[in-house]
Amino acid sequence: MLKLPFEVDLRGKVAVVTGGGGVLCSMFAEALAQSGAKVAVLNRTYEKARVVAEQIAAQGGAAKAYKVDVTDKAAILGVHDTVLSELGKCDILINGAGGNDPRATTAKEYYAPGDLNADIVSFFDLDTESVRAVFDLNFIGTLIPTQVFAADMLGRGGCTIINISSMNAFTPLTKIPAYSAAKAGISNFTQWLAVHFSRVGIRVNAIAPGFFSTAQNASLLFNQDGTPTARTHKILSATPLGRFGERDELIGTLLYLASPEASGFVTGVVIPVDGGFSAYGGV
Repeated sequence: MLKLPFEVDLRGKVAVVTGGGGVLCSMFAEALAQSGAKVAVLNRTYEKARVVAEQIAAQGGAAKAYKVDVTDKAAILGVHDTVLSELGKCDILINGAGGNDPRATTAKEYYAPGDLNADIVSFFDLDTESVRAVFDLNFIGTLIPTQVFAADMLGRGGCTIINISSMNAFTPLTKIPAYSAAKAGISNFTQWLAVHFSRVGIRVNAIAPGFFSTAQNASLLFNQDGTPTARTHKILSATPLGRFGERDELIGTLLYLASPEASGFVTGVVIPVDGGFSAYGGV
């Protein structure tokens, strides 16, 4: 069971978490359930969602797993109907599904003369379909669930949408133009939605995580002998706190934004949880 930094009362609320089988969003689902919400764990891979839902249930919480592709509107509509009948109307939507594609990534940070004809992936070699897939997963995969589940929230009050942006929405990271641009789109979309829904009782905000060390990115951050990679040295040198984040350090921001009592006058903000990475200019 997670150690929550503070308590909020989400009893009687229904939370929908997309990408709920992932490292961070599974934790979000667990934290919301510990706070009293009934949680719908949505994930493209059902088995991952099932494990999360069963873990929540074993801890005394209420959760159900659902398999769905967030880029498929018909599928989201179908899941919505099931969630509505099994758990009730959505009060809290966490748009956490997202990710990058290696084929939308350049091999080098800087373009150099001769790269166009070299045996590397330069900017000119980026796969168009992979770039489109990154935008579909991150942006369209936020748009569609919001269109479907926000309809439950209209005029009810106390409802909130929390999108998952990234610190690379503030300053794009090298090598990953599509992912950086897509997350910048999420931050902008968060502000747009906040204004659009401001008169019908729906608050919209975003969390922008920095670098967190997880099992999924361990090979990028650490060598086989456990020593840090060159990329880790660059990350930590640009992070004023000088370390990676621990995933449970995101919980406080999540619960703050999810609670109308704590953040009822907060909408349209993107909160970095990045150890100062987005604030550091390098000099």
